[in-house]
Amino acid sequence: MKEHNITIYTTTNPAILKFETNHFITKNNSYEYKNIDEAKNSPLAQQLFYLPFIKTVYISGNFIALERFDIVAWDDVRDEVAQQLVDYLNSGEVVVHEQEDPQSVPATVYAENTPNPAAMRFVANKLIVPTIFEFKNKEEAKDSDLATTLFQFPYVKEVFLDENYVSVTKTEAADWNEITLELRESIQAFLTEGKEVVSANSISKQKQEAPATQLQDENLDDTSKQIIDILEEYVKPAVASDGGNIMFKSYDESTKKVNVILQGACSGCPSSTFTLKNGIENMLKNMMGDKIGEVVALNG
Repeated sequence: MKEHNITIYTTTNPAILKFETNHFITKNNSYEYKNIDEAKNSPLAQQLFYLPFIKTVYISGNFIALERFDIVAWDDVRDEVAQQLVDYLNSGEVVVHEQEDPQSVPATVYAENTPNPAAMRFVANKLIVPTIFEFKNKEEAKDSDLATTLFQFPYVKEVFLDENYVSVTKTEAADWNEITLELRESIQAFLTEGKEVVSANSISKQKQEAPATQLQDENLDDTSKQIIDILEEYVKPAVASDGGNIMFKSYDESTKKVNVILQGACSGCPSSTFTLKNGIENMLKNMMGDKIGEVVALNG
């Protein structure tokens, strides 16, 4: 039996704490429970609701996130909750009663164009990874069986994974009309078989090397944190819908220049410069005034 360890992460919501384990605990879906009655298919969630301060339980992939009522502070109870989760997971008890046969929950995947003509977004009907992964080549993809499978196609240049979609960047010679169906069927077959998209150890390692959110970086100044807040709330959702991601890199107070990193379909996209200048830069200037001079993109 696999031994579970718990790592605790704060979130941008002070009422929610994330307890991440080093192994996957769900196979097919994400789950949210508001009370013990809703948690009939999750013995773990039912047990957690016996704690009087638990308001909401989220279970997905390799983590449990808990929202508390204001009657306690997380600092007073977090270690006890973490130990309770470790004991439960290591007991081998069921976390969520899921359908065991992956064929009974077939994956569906549809293809979506992105603003980048070299990238296509393949959207699944379920969560496939709990965090972002970007692979520039086959060597980088050694911990992702799905990305490794896709790199076997000679026209696949880059693979980007985020929550419920795969963004594929093709070589210049390939035509989407000729390869889209083949890629979609390959991704759908992989997910339907219930295979592990990215190894749990790789996910844990990535979370340990970087904070769960950039706002947790204690070295950031207040202006940088304000920029990240705006990017997270107003920019990231739109960028994700186009098959990419944007990350704050740095802010120079003397030049007022903001550096960001573009990933996935946004990396190398011909329209990204226009979007950056006429969208993101203008938004930051309108919301933050003369603190912002210009926004510069670095491709991930």
